[in-house]
Amino acid sequence: LGASQLHEFLTFTAWCNSHLRKAGTQIENIEEDFRDGLKLMLLLEVISGERLAKPERGKMRVHKISNVNKALDFIASKGVKLVSIGAEEIVDGNAKMTLGMIWTIILRFAIQDISVEETSAKEGLLLWCQRKTAPYKNVNIQNFHISWKDGLGFCALIHRHRPELIDYGKLRKDDPMTNLNTAFDVAEKYLDIPKMLDAEDIVGTARPDEKAIMTYVSSFYHAFSGAQKAETAANRICKVLAVNQENEQLMEDYEKLASDLLEWIRRTIPWLENRMPENTMQAMQQKLEDFRDYRRLHKPPKVQEKCQLEINFNTLQTKLRLSNRPAFMPSEGKMVSDINNAWGNLEGAEKGYEEWLLNEIRRLERLDHLAEKFRQKAAIHEAWTEGKEDMLQKRDYETASLSEIKALLKKHEAFESDLAAHQDRVEQIAAIAQELNELDYYDSPSVNARCQRICDQWDALGALTQKRSEALQRTEKLLETIDQLYLEFAKRAAPFNNWMEGAMEDLQDTFIVHTIEEIQGLSAAHEQFKATLPEADKERLAILGIHNEIAKIVQTYHVNIAGTNPYTTINPQEINAKWDKVRQLVPQRDQALIEEHARQQNNERLRRQFANQANVIGPWIQTKMEVSSTLTLPLPSSFSPLQHIRVGWEQLLTTIARTINEIENQILTRDAKGISQEQLNEFRASFNHFDRKRTGIMDPEDFKTCLISMGYNLGENEFSRIMSIVDPNRMGLVTFQAFIDFMSRETADTDTADQVMASFKVLAGDKNYILADELRRELPPDQAEYCIARMAPYTGPDGVPGALDYMSFSTALYGESDL
Repeated sequence: LGASQLHEFLTFTAWCNSHLRKAGTQIENIEEDFRDGLKLMLLLEVISGERLAKPERGKMRVHKISNVNKALDFIASKGVKLVSIGAEEIVDGNAKMTLGMIWTIILRFAIQDISVEETSAKEGLLLWCQRKTAPYKNVNIQNFHISWKDGLGFCALIHRHRPELIDYGKLRKDDPMTNLNTAFDVAEKYLDIPKMLDAEDIVGTARPDEKAIMTYVSSFYHAFSGAQKAETAANRICKVLAVNQENEQLMEDYEKLASDLLEWIRRTIPWLENRMPENTMQAMQQKLEDFRDYRRLHKPPKVQEKCQLEINFNTLQTKLRLSNRPAFMPSEGKMVSDINNAWGNLEGAEKGYEEWLLNEIRRLERLDHLAEKFRQKAAIHEAWTEGKEDMLQKRDYETASLSEIKALLKKHEAFESDLAAHQDRVEQIAAIAQELNELDYYDSPSVNARCQRICDQWDALGALTQKRSEALQRTEKLLETIDQLYLEFAKRAAPFNNWMEGAMEDLQDTFIVHTIEEIQGLSAAHEQFKATLPEADKERLAILGIHNEIAKIVQTYHVNIAGTNPYTTINPQEINAKWDKVRQLVPQRDQALIEEHARQQNNERLRRQFANQANVIGPWIQTKMEVSSTLTLPLPSSFSPLQHIRVGWEQLLTTIARTINEIENQILTRDAKGISQEQLNEFRASFNHFDRKRTGIMDPEDFKTCLISMGYNLGENEFSRIMSIVDPNRMGLVTFQAFIDFMSRETADTDTADQVMASFKVLAGDKNYILADELRRELPPDQAEYCIARMAPYTGPDGVPGALDYMSFSTALYGESDL
């Protein structure tokens, strides 16, 4: 035998013995011990688990050939083509033929069933090795010869499945002998894999024998086949659990988003329904600004959340349908329809709030305008009345002369005219105050108080005006009487003092005059006085009688006369005392009269100048004040069009988002169901053709026609069954999504509760229950705890403490449950 055949000889012998010992026997020499066909037939029975034809027990050559042929016929019955291998060569001990036959048996019964992802047996075994050793450094399995020379590949396979048997971290790539012997010894001692290879031969060979390596590696595959089945089962379970966990997370996300959105709506609606007006325009403007912030900043994210909520709901329902799970039913009050109803209530409150805000702002603007008008008119009136009461209460008339009294009367008449003109303003002020009260102006108390003060003051001014008018008129009459007496006294005293050269009366008696006529009267009297001087003595008593009459009037009516006779400076005492001094004082009297005449002319000119200017400026000021009080500001009103634009924009965004979600769900359906894009396009084209009204919905008759066009042979019962799937609520319509889901189920395979149950049974070691430790050992930590938390205790007769019921759990994954 060559070196390669020698390696195969040793490996194949060990492989055969690993199976023959199960029947209580073994071989020593592969080319000798199979010559009679007995152990060959026994080997085939052990590795196949089947019974072959009864062997011949004779020792003759013909008996041996018969037994070997029975073995070769059995191999051929398993679909194996035996090329150039005959019973005679095996019986004759042909080593090459015998090794070829054993290799054929190994390929058929140890390697051929190894297929990963539908590859060939050799490729499948190689792919399995690559996947198992992928996490290990310095291991790169590319073939069944030199990739195994350093021994790390064998050690990695063992460590991957039984990490407690090898301390992989201490192995070195540059020590292949230690690595190989470690793997071979551990495999033989703990894994019941006989030592089929020799470490020295592998290290010392440039290219180890491929058949020998494959045979040995296949023993590892079969030794770990239980683990492989468990891994496959665990992968299936993990996939199903991942779908459930993802769906549960989507449900939790939906519930939370729905709760948050409903809570926001619940908090916002009372704010929008609060119609308690503010007292000031500033406060109402702030409310309007808050509302604009709500529309501009706070509501748009909630519009997106609402749209996202609907998208999440549709996506979740699609995922549940694709994974054969029952439809998601949100908590009470959190259905999409509940969200839409709450949102409708929100927008209804929002609309009413906006209208109320605008109306209230208009009302406050009207109130502010009226209040400002009230303040302006009140201020103007109060400014006009300032000092008027003091002026009317003056007793200046008590010391005034007749001319001053007449002047005061004219001034008072002018004031009375002005007072009458202000009556209209006072009435306007009262009317505005009344309107502010009727419109519920917040500061009405202060307005009312001010209005009351103005009205009270107005009444007081009226009373004082009447009182002053009466006093002036009464004083005028008394002074006119006294004036007449003074005039008569002066006229009669002047002739009496005419003979007195100095006219002492004019110089020693002070006098007050206000008109040129008065000064002229004095001058005339003075001249008469000088002319009538000879008659003075006769006239003296008459003059004193006049003076006495004046005194009687003053005493009787309590007239307060300021100064003396304005027409003369003569008094009774002086008449009696200065008879001799008259002529001496006449020149002085003449000069005094001249000066007084000039002063009265100047006073008259100033009076006329003041009256002319006052008559011009007074009406002008009044007109300007009334014009300025009528000025107001217009109210902008551009809010409503902006609202329509904003609502349209929000609807556009929502429509786009829903369209994107529909497309994403179709992609999700396509990918999850394993259908091609071409199939999806075909489904859509068929639906669109029979969606005659272009509404995205088919009625049952059009749906039936669509199915017939796609090759379905429909009876009434079958069509009723299909309709119960696509229209479970008996609405009499078929949506595009329901159509796609149905066609996807018809064309794709899906996981089922039975498959998941079978996978759990593998992990449980074929028991009807599973333990928490088994779940933790076989599944990732989060998914193991997920199952433990949700599995009910096992109540079967063969259970043990802590046993969990994986069967009901598997059913619940696909049925209605709390999962």
